[in-house]
Amino acid sequence: MSRMLTNLLVLALIALAVPALAVSPDVRISQAYGGGGSGTAGPTFNQDYVELFNASGATVDISNWTIEYGSATGNWGSSASNIFTFPVGTSIPACSYILVAFGTPSAGGGPLPYNDFTGTLAMSATGGKVALFNAVNTNLACGSELPGTLVDKLAFGTTTTCAEGTRIGALSTTTAAFRNGGGMNDTDDNLVDFTIGTPAPRYSGSPRNADCLAVGNEDQSWSAIKAIYR
Repeated sequence: MSRMLTNLLVLALIALAVPALAVSPDVRISQAYGGGGSGTAGPTFNQDYVELFNASGATVDISNWTIEYGSATGNWGSSASNIFTFPVGTSIPACSYILVAFGTPSAGGGPLPYNDFTGTLAMSATGGKVALFNAVNTNLACGSELPGTLVDKLAFGTTTTCAEGTRIGALSTTTAAFRNGGGMNDTDDNLVDFTIGTPAPRYSGSPRNADCLAVGNEDQSWSAIKAIYR
């Protein structure tokens, strides 16, 4: 009987180990860099990138979600090349990151040390806007997004429209926008939430955010497994 109970416990733990998918995801843009690949301005990296962060306590499925770029005063996803769609089966674990590199690697700047996906967005080094949607928004103006699809957005540069709150300053070939707290800060105001600094992308293999874990944001399945072996 005791062996049967042990086997049942093991099976239960295996079931718990399957990541839970969040019903109300808390995924946001945590870093953006548009200066990659410049042949004249000494860029840090040879590709642009956008980094996302999951600040929730459960794995979030982002299948078919999109990252979309707009010029300083242009529309979201004005062309197919300005829309990146995550493949079916893509998810971000609790307190973790995911990185999408954009553009063809060029001779300007060093290679990104890693990335999870590659897309075609061609971001401005200094001024523009990038958004995360849970469904495709093709060539839509700011304020005309499909209802309920806008998850997060970031506007940078002095002439850029469509900020969340107030836009941040201009970026460059050697600076990126960082969400403060490693992605944790989210007051719905770009100027408050972001800092401009040296590009330092994180990806799915990077350490999980310690501040996020410290407030109990950890998959319950993983907590149950660890408790058995303490």
